[in-house]
Amino acid sequence: MLKVLSDRIEAARRNKWLALSFAFAATVINYLDRQTLSVMAPVLLERFQISATNYSRIIFAFMLAYTITNGISGRVLDRVGTKIGYALTIAWWSGAEMLHALSSGALSLGTYRFLLGVGEAGNYPAGVKLIAEWFPPEERSLASGIFNSGAAIGAILAPPLLAWIALTAGWRTSFLLVGLLGYLWLAAWLLFYRKPATSSKDQQSDRVPLRVLLRSKFLWQFTLSKVFSDPVWYFYTFWFPQYLRVSQGFSLRQIGEMAWIPFFTASLGNLAGGAVFSALLRLRISAPKARRTAVVAFSVIMSCSVFVGGRSAVMSIALISIATFGYTGSLANLLAIPADFFPKGAVASVWGFASMGAGFGGMIFSLITGWMVDRYSFPPTFVLFGIIPLVAAGMVWTLPKHSDA
Repeated sequence: MLKVLSDRIEAARRNKWLALSFAFAATVINYLDRQTLSVMAPVLLERFQISATNYSRIIFAFMLAYTITNGISGRVLDRVGTKIGYALTIAWWSGAEMLHALSSGALSLGTYRFLLGVGEAGNYPAGVKLIAEWFPPEERSLASGIFNSGAAIGAILAPPLLAWIALTAGWRTSFLLVGLLGYLWLAAWLLFYRKPATSSKDQQSDRVPLRVLLRSKFLWQFTLSKVFSDPVWYFYTFWFPQYLRVSQGFSLRQIGEMAWIPFFTASLGNLAGGAVFSALLRLRISAPKARRTAVVAFSVIMSCSVFVGGRSAVMSIALISIATFGYTGSLANLLAIPADFFPKGAVASVWGFASMGAGFGGMIFSLITGWMVDRYSFPPTFVLFGIIPLVAAGMVWTLPKHSDA
């Protein structure tokens, strides 16, 4: 009997890490898809005569779709379950990524970017739901950090990989090959992923009606914090290669050689976020307070970007790398917050709703960025994206002590 019980425990442990590896891999692919346009931007903006303002509108199209669909994807995932929901979302966004190879100008790029945003909106609600289903509260910051490190790994791989593909096979091939990766993930997911032991009845009983969620002060304040936190990451994701070209005079080859560095430090930040949370727990600080404390500490680190303007390439990349480290350290703890206060059957809905706030922030700040870059170049943008994380941190620190739902 003990042997059977031990075998079941060991199997469950292996299964939860397999599940997390799928979420990690999906996020790597998600960010390869997202970064393809960013890495190709120096080429495409020149080829199609696209200004910084019009490029910001292309980003806006992605963010608009991403924002709208986040509010839907979380509810859909809570209804159909993680396995089906994840499969649908990655199939959609991989197809949209491949369509980018047909682009002929700003309008077509914006259209395909909009379709990509529709699909990519499901990745984070699905990943957060998967972690809530498989991991206990004390392991969720670490699991969230590993899951979210896929974003940094994807962003690390994107500049050298995509620049090499573009230089050897053309920019259209870059979009096609990255889209194909999503379908390879989908085949493995359908073949090997198994649902956790929790019954569907348990998940059904965990659901929170939408009208109840919308009355939660916690949900609204958490969502508002995302309006000011996530645009920082979107700025580095979408604009960093263009900054290197415009302000530092980098070629596409040099961008491929150097643009991965801030995303490498971001991958370390994910692990640091979980480590800081664990250290605070050992000091007998409660899990919710430990997560908030970590968010504030890492947000302060992000503010170093205010000093980027006018610096050498080496110093600028160093400061930006510190800022991305702070962002992911903060996010590793933010990702785990909804599961501290809401049942598993509502976590994807909560995160989807909060991601709508992130999307609205991303849309607003992407347009502001395009306007600022066209008129003042990049230095003022780094000041802006060094200040707004502190606003977000203040909102997280003052979150209600319970969900109100």
